[in-house]
Amino acid sequence: MRIAVSAAGPGPEAPAEERFGRCACFVIFDEQGNVEEVVDNAGKTAPEGAGVLSAQSLLRRKVSVVLTGRVGPKAMRALQAGGVAVYTGIAGTVAETLAKYKSGRMQPATPSAGSPGAGRRAGRRDG
Repeated sequence: MRIAVSAAGPGPEAPAEERFGRCACFVIFDEQGNVEEVVDNAGKTAPEGAGVLSAQSLLRRKVSVVLTGRVGPKAMRALQAGGVAVYTGIAGTVAETLAKYKSGRMQPATPSAGSPGAGRRAGRRDG
């Protein structure tokens, strides 16, 4: 199982990033919590479709679980169609978020979390 955390920077001590499609990178861990890979998020500067680009990148890397804050509806559909479990409720650093997930204190995202308007602020498209 591979677990991706949306991050503001590379490594476990970087702040976890609330925005899925616009985060700087993803830190990917194995089941034991070892960093396997840090992936620069190609979607972060996309003019549109950031969330879907991010989802496609993680699907190519065989990620099973995503830990993040907000996911737009199209990205949520892409992740769920690929069999990826999405959890929201990030906390502090990437390492703290992973620990929260491993202890069972994160909530699985529901389809309504990816409904129109979810993951968006007025005037922003976060994908």
